[in-house]
Amino acid sequence: VKGAIHIQSQFAPEQTKSIFIMPPSVAELKRRLESRGNESAESIAIRVNKASYEISFKDSFDEIILNDNLQKACWETEQVISNFLRWNKSTIL
Repeated sequence: VKGAIHIQSQFAPEQTKSIFIMPPSVAELKRRLESRGNESAESIAIRVNKASYEISFKDSFDEIILNDNLQKACWETEQVISNFLRWNKSTIL
């Protein structure tokens, strides 16, 4: 999050497109992490706390994509990037 905000501050708005991929909820994020079974409770707590903090910056991003369905979130992300690249290509030419 900090890196994305920093990059945005270094370029004109039309030169960047920031995308925030957001879990449906912090509780769902925690459930997903726990269901994987490959992290300790402490590690999950750290990640969930960090995610909660980062979510508070979501409005600093150009686009927010809700990751409630992986295929849909991937498609939406691809569309945002494609549209941005297409728009930038047309403005340069």
